[in-house]
Amino acid sequence: MPAFYTADAIREAEHATGELFTGGTLMARAAHAVAVEVLAELGDRFGGVYGRTVLLLVGAGDNGGDALYAARHLRRRGVRVVAIPTATRIHEAALADFLAAGGRRRDTIPDDVDLAVDAIVGLGGRGPLREPAATLIAELAARRTPIVAVDLPSGVDPDTGVVNRPSVRADVSVTFGLRRLAHLLAAPVCGRVVVADIGIPAPPRVIERSRDAAQRTVHSPTDREVADLWPVPGPSDDKYTQGVVGVIAGSARYPGAAVLCTTAAIAATSGMTRYVGPAVAQVLAHRPEIVAVTDLDDAGRVQAWVIGPGFGTDAKSTELLERVLDHEVPVLVDADALTVLAANAGLRTAVHDRAAPTLLTPHAGEFARIANAAGSEAASLLSTDRPEATRRLASDLNASVLLKGHVTLVADADGSVSGSHARSSWAATAGSGDVLAGIIGALLAAGLDARTAGVAGARLHARAAVVASGGAPIGASDLAAAVRPALIELMRLRQWNG
Repeated sequence: MPAFYTADAIREAEHATGELFTGGTLMARAAHAVAVEVLAELGDRFGGVYGRTVLLLVGAGDNGGDALYAARHLRRRGVRVVAIPTATRIHEAALADFLAAGGRRRDTIPDDVDLAVDAIVGLGGRGPLREPAATLIAELAARRTPIVAVDLPSGVDPDTGVVNRPSVRADVSVTFGLRRLAHLLAAPVCGRVVVADIGIPAPPRVIERSRDAAQRTVHSPTDREVADLWPVPGPSDDKYTQGVVGVIAGSARYPGAAVLCTTAAIAATSGMTRYVGPAVAQVLAHRPEIVAVTDLDDAGRVQAWVIGPGFGTDAKSTELLERVLDHEVPVLVDADALTVLAANAGLRTAVHDRAAPTLLTPHAGEFARIANAAGSEAASLLSTDRPEATRRLASDLNASVLLKGHVTLVADADGSVSGSHARSSWAATAGSGDVLAGIIGALLAAGLDARTAGVAGARLHARAAVVASGGAPIGASDLAAAVRPALIELMRLRQWNG
């Protein structure tokens, strides 16, 4: 499973190579990797590389040296290379090699630049771009010049993914050995991420060397890994062993939430879906296979509960949440149930003391309300460090927390975090969260742990949004209808074992 690491973990990994690092071998390999991607991007965009002009924006860090050394490889392919220093001090040996290879040093951007390389700041960069880099990047953006970033786009925090203003928006980011946290957390501005193998130790060795850095690692499964872990029925399975999910959702005002949530649960391969709430008629009209009742006492046994989408915040909702939390099965708390939870200290204590898994699925506003009500520092971290904020709230509540967003993060109480990048914004529509809750609820009922169910459900949810869209905005009904086609598409990646 791909992992994304902090700047400190990356530095430790680099230093662990010993002579490869101190002797300059890593920099030479990194420079070659940068040149390879620049040449590939030129070839893709222009059909050839000879006679094209590449601009290097060079800062004081080692990535500035990577870019300058890359010039020799570019010159051998007939590429004109121009460098503009953005700092008073730059890598002297690399600059000498750059000039010896025929590179030209300039103070302004030439008129004929075809592509730019962002080597302004590296892993040590914090805060927005400073002058003259800010003005240079603004000019390139106005020209729509493609940009290849060395390591990660300058102005993006490597550990938190905060995109400062101004900063670079890259078409390609070339990184070395290990992915940086920003490549996941700020995926839209990183562009296509290329991880070049230059001899940095594998992630397990990094973890052994730095326990603190390991706690700041975020894992993100590939689509193939999500497909392989998705529960499918075997020869001895029946509707009960596949997982029975119970959904408490909807109200007289919002019956659609119940329809969306239960529809998604069925599509995500729930063996049986039970519904409790006032929208029985609407639910059965859409999905007659659902076992639907109005009273929790009549619901029957389930392997997991989903509670909250559109079900209100009154005293009855509070009572229902209290009763469901008393069940010894996984519980997903979403939407209105999160509002109820934020308003009731006793329910937060019930969550904290549960032996069975609890998964909270807030968006940013719900997250802040719960964190503030619980007296958690997580709320103050929400805008500056989403992984740490999610970790902190999960720890404080002794539960798993799924923080919704373009990059969805799921943390367990022990500090483990997984993430999933949506790759589009088509799911940003009313009712989308109801669909996500149904998908994840089905996975919980099938026996997946909360963090795995959360990140896998988020991945299918994002894929369904793309399938439903076809390039145009969608509604949540379109999204729910696309869950099954998206799952079929995902299953084509699965490694079947008979």
